[in-house]
Amino acid sequence: MTDAPFAEVALFLPHLLQVYDYRVPPHLEPVRVGQLVEVPVGPQNRPSHGVVLARKAHPAIEAVKPIHGIVDPEAVLTPAQIALARALAHETLCGLAEALAPMLPPGVAQWADTEYRLTPAAPATPPPDLPRTQAQVLHRLRARGALRRRQLARHLPAEPLDAALDALQRRGWVQARAVLPRPRARPRRVRQVRLAVTAEQALARRDHLARRPDTLRRRQALLDALLREPGPVDVAWLYAVSGARPADLQALERQGLVLREEREAWRDPLLRWLHAAPPEEPPVLTPAQRTAWERLLHHWHHAPDPTAPALLHGVTGSGKTELYLRATAQALERGRQALILVPEIALTPQMVRRFAARFPGRVGLLHSRLSLGERYDTWRRARRGELDILLGPRSAVFAPLPRLGLIVVDECHADAYYPTERPPFWHARAIARVYARLTGSWLLYGSATPEVSTYAQAQRHGWPIVTLPHRVPDARGRARPLPQVQVVDMRAELRAGNTSIFSRALQTALTETLQAGQQALLFLNRRGHATHVFCRGCGHIVQCPRCQVPLAYHRDRERLVCHHCGYSRGMPRTCPRCGSPRIARYGTGTQRVVDEVRRQWPQARVLRWDADTARGRDAAQVLLEQFRRGEADVLVGTQMIAKGLDLPAVTLVGVVLADVGLGLPDYRAAERVFQTLLQVAGRSGRGEHPGRVVLQTYQPEHPAVQAAAAHDYFAFYQAELQARRALGYPPFARLVRLEYRHRDPAQAQEAAQRMAAQLRHRLRKARATRLVGPAPCFFARERGVYRWHIILRGPDPRRWLRGLALRGWQVQVDPVNLL
Repeated sequence: MTDAPFAEVALFLPHLLQVYDYRVPPHLEPVRVGQLVEVPVGPQNRPSHGVVLARKAHPAIEAVKPIHGIVDPEAVLTPAQIALARALAHETLCGLAEALAPMLPPGVAQWADTEYRLTPAAPATPPPDLPRTQAQVLHRLRARGALRRRQLARHLPAEPLDAALDALQRRGWVQARAVLPRPRARPRRVRQVRLAVTAEQALARRDHLARRPDTLRRRQALLDALLREPGPVDVAWLYAVSGARPADLQALERQGLVLREEREAWRDPLLRWLHAAPPEEPPVLTPAQRTAWERLLHHWHHAPDPTAPALLHGVTGSGKTELYLRATAQALERGRQALILVPEIALTPQMVRRFAARFPGRVGLLHSRLSLGERYDTWRRARRGELDILLGPRSAVFAPLPRLGLIVVDECHADAYYPTERPPFWHARAIARVYARLTGSWLLYGSATPEVSTYAQAQRHGWPIVTLPHRVPDARGRARPLPQVQVVDMRAELRAGNTSIFSRALQTALTETLQAGQQALLFLNRRGHATHVFCRGCGHIVQCPRCQVPLAYHRDRERLVCHHCGYSRGMPRTCPRCGSPRIARYGTGTQRVVDEVRRQWPQARVLRWDADTARGRDAAQVLLEQFRRGEADVLVGTQMIAKGLDLPAVTLVGVVLADVGLGLPDYRAAERVFQTLLQVAGRSGRGEHPGRVVLQTYQPEHPAVQAAAAHDYFAFYQAELQARRALGYPPFARLVRLEYRHRDPAQAQEAAQRMAAQLRHRLRKARATRLVGPAPCFFARERGVYRWHIILRGPDPRRWLRGLALRGWQVQVDPVNLL
């Protein structure tokens, strides 16, 4: 590309998410768009990785540096991904390199870092007047040797750390050098052996391999194993079947009988737990499914814009997954690939099983709980087009599929599709829409409880809304009705003298279910044994010192735990404030539910599924399989059991407390509760026996509770739409939330007030955009950091932020909550 001797490169540095121009040396040509390259940065020419976004004839500035090398000869990003990153950066107001980061191969693209080590002038013992952070840095470097800034930052706050490092360098006690860590993920190589001679030649020399009888027997066994195999075999397998040793193999190699070589071996996560299943034939569609399928096909083949989303609105158990499978088959027939998104990692194995049975050998899995090597290999197989179908949670939307033709977003209403931990903040549902348009792909949203804004958007833009109003029949062709829901007023239970966490109706239902040999789910969206510890003497609630939220009591650990930051402490015997012994545990969590089930039904086998029990890589899969095989009668869990699970033996769902979340100061609080209740109710009665639901609540008259009990999505939708129209919330406006965090509460408040003043000045002529705040967040302190936020509400509040200095602010466009 001599007519374009320069390249636009997005850099990946901890504090520099920018795009710069570089000169392409002739010896590196051809440098292609999408390749990962190593470039120098800054006055000291620190090495850094970056991705080539474009080739250009003229740089933005005259003095440009040359690219140092190519990290990967294959492009790591497709043109569609680069276009997607540009759209993401524009939509979410983040930097372009920040938008590109989730798309890069796992463990390969490294961020440049600085390594620090002590100089001979550094004191053996820090002076007593040395600032604390500087003393801590000296101590760690003395104890562990040279450390990178990233390693130091794991234990020390970022702001004083940088100042301390600068001060120590000025004193001459610490020296620094730029480093670029080696890739953490590499291809896996497997050693193999094959015969270097014909079988006849090998047999002719079989009795002359060694003099000692025991050595001869081992080498003969090794040679015999190779003679039984037509091609190369793994060295590890060869040792196992022959009993030979490395010295025996080396001897045969010296004698010219064998050749050793290496091959690349894919790390496939499906092999770890997915057992081979016979290929599954597509079932006969129900009349409702057939009508829905014909509507989808008409949209994809005849609509003016077939990439516009189609919304599949089907009740739980109505057979939405079968339509996902048929859409995938259509995409594969066109020579295209399919991307299937699920909201939770726990739901991925269940969906993979369905797809692997229908499309054996053509499915890949990608999510954050896989090993780094498994993610790296799956990413490379996807990039090479070797996987026809890829499944995973929200991050899988960034996988490099060169022939993408279908995107399915299952349970498209789920908040899990929106990351809230760190920027960039993007909604996978919206990203999928942009990606579908860029790649010419079909897009299918599926849900039993579509988000109010999504359903309104579909109606406004004329997207096809395809409905499945009934459950699929059972194996005998009999209709499967939705479960009957009984709403229990827990206030009446208390008045009747029942102080148990289980109402009389739920106790009766659970007893009958266990006697019938059926299974039950008990749902409570709270972990632990008790939700808070309270002093009846002075009213003090024991809180996390870093987050200012009540600590939950975990009986299995005998500890109080913060569910935000992980802080824990022992259970106090007296009140920390007044010293009163009248301190006790209150509230109910999943651990207490398990204890109560075991106390009242000692014969019942109980499993608990929440964030505490599903910590390991495959823990959720193990729990689900145990319950599916009938090794437990009752499954107690949080939101992990609320959606997507197909458990045919479950005939009872008990919602221990339906009110969790209703009182939160968030415009979507009622919608979130309604979705959860309707989804968890849908786990009941999906098999041969009818289901029932007991819904316990202290607010039985709440519209969200009433609509969920009636399985009436449209009643809730119409009421919620009317309320949001009156208040000016989505879908009648868009929101942008700005959050500022600082360890000093005064600085956090001051920064928020300064930003609010700038925005008010900008909005002085705005008619339709309103500013709310600044105010402390609902969780005002988290992990020792104080949080303030500002909310903009209007037709497009993003426009008022462009050009503002937003460093230090987290900007969330269309956030899923305002907490």
